[in-house]
Amino acid sequence: MPDRISPLILFRNQTFRSLWIAALASNFGGLVQAVGAAWLMTSLSDSQNMVALVQGSVALPIMIFSLLAGVFADNFDRRRVMLIAQSFMFGVSILLTFMAFEGWLTPWLLLAFTFSIGCGTALHNPSWQATMGDIVSREELPSAVSLNSMGFNLMRSIGPAAGGAIVAIAGAAAAFAVNALSYVAIILALLRWKAPLRDTHLPREPMGSAFSAGLRYVAMSPNLMRVILRGFWFGLSAIALLALLPVVVRETLQATAFVYGIMLGCFGMGAVFGALANAGLRARFRNEMIARGGFVGFALSCAVLAVSAQPVLSGAALMLAGACWVLSLSMFNVTIQLSTPRWVVGRVIALYQTGTFGGMAAGSLIWGIVADRGGPETALAGASVMLLIGALIGLRLPLPEFSGLDLDPLNRFKEPDTRFDLSYRSGPVMVMVDYEIAQADVPEFLTAMSLRRRVRIRDGAQQWALLRDLHRPEHWSESYHVPTWGEYVRHNERRTNADAELSDQIRRLHRGDTPPEVHRMIERQTVPLRDDMLQKET
Repeated sequence: MPDRISPLILFRNQTFRSLWIAALASNFGGLVQAVGAAWLMTSLSDSQNMVALVQGSVALPIMIFSLLAGVFADNFDRRRVMLIAQSFMFGVSILLTFMAFEGWLTPWLLLAFTFSIGCGTALHNPSWQATMGDIVSREELPSAVSLNSMGFNLMRSIGPAAGGAIVAIAGAAAAFAVNALSYVAIILALLRWKAPLRDTHLPREPMGSAFSAGLRYVAMSPNLMRVILRGFWFGLSAIALLALLPVVVRETLQATAFVYGIMLGCFGMGAVFGALANAGLRARFRNEMIARGGFVGFALSCAVLAVSAQPVLSGAALMLAGACWVLSLSMFNVTIQLSTPRWVVGRVIALYQTGTFGGMAAGSLIWGIVADRGGPETALAGASVMLLIGALIGLRLPLPEFSGLDLDPLNRFKEPDTRFDLSYRSGPVMVMVDYEIAQADVPEFLTAMSLRRRVRIRDGAQQWALLRDLHRPEHWSESYHVPTWGEYVRHNERRTNADAELSDQIRRLHRGDTPPEVHRMIERQTVPLRDDMLQKET
């Protein structure tokens, strides 16, 4: 079982190891910067909503731009996309550091800088996560996700404490400088990595088509929709704890920036424990049970933090929250990646992040407003209730188990020869497939074709229809359109090994002496004879 592969085995993979270590340095700097930004906001503004918006300003661009970043991840060199994102964040961080040292930052200017860094993160994340499938095998992917979560949360256990100490000793500007330096390691690692070559025999998918393909794939995949819904609900509710923690430390615990860093360190330490326990829990429990436990455990943490005035008790609650955070989000992430073929994985990850980080951005705003009006205790109690509702949603819409489907390309399709001089831009193209179906097999055929319709539309077909001949009831025709010949080829190459069973079932139901006949037709308006594309006379 892939779930029982030890994550530590992946450190034998040199590429994974070097990128993982570089990501540690980058994550450390990002967490130090987050502490500096959140604590600086408490001195720039008395509004609890403004403090909460520091978290929201990072999450909001991920919600807005993730799908665009997913299109880039699926259609461009992922290594180059990540280099652009990291270089952009490096430049923004240098400018933020300079303005902080000069004392020129205002609350809204600080939010603008954190928003810009969030834009870089939005561009980077889909390519980074999709790249894991290029570096490790499908069986190793859950371990890779767990190790990435563990690495991030290992830094979360020490980064915030270090950030708190840096802010307390040298100020927020020093924290921003540390973050700027941290980008150097991952930029160098990406420059050294030789990414695998992408298949380029088809022209790059147009941006509009790529957008719609990602949306369509998720819309036609009910299991993915469930994961995205749960990710949104978790982000909307759980972000209250992280967004309001600076206020809780300052007002409830009456403590300093250093204690704030220690509290975040407790959260990170719990997340490390959660990442280490992940594989064992997956081997013993169903995905929904683990996710439901994450919702309930985080709800308990928020409730304790709402009433606790003791740093030790609050730290223990944050450790539980950290474990539940990584268990839930890594469960969502792995389910998304194992349920998605490689051709669209960047866009699906992006849509998942849009849902989850969109929830976090909305939650930061909502809980900040609640805290301004009723205090952080009221906001944390409300978030606790929302998390319990999220656990109950799982009773009706449980998470799917990790997909056992083989989503590698089927590779049965060969581009057919035609007697027309077609380019990949030629079209529109209409396809009809003729079947002979015995009356006794009609119910099974209709059930199979219902599934075929979802597969066709999911992979790019339009105007799908199933027709029955009024004069020959045993004769059925499946028809659909694609915009161009290139999209027809792309549509067929998207078929996976998991789709082969359905295709084979439909072929077995066909009773003709020959295989189902496929008609490929290009739509033509009335044209002069000289414009006809026929290469030779029939």
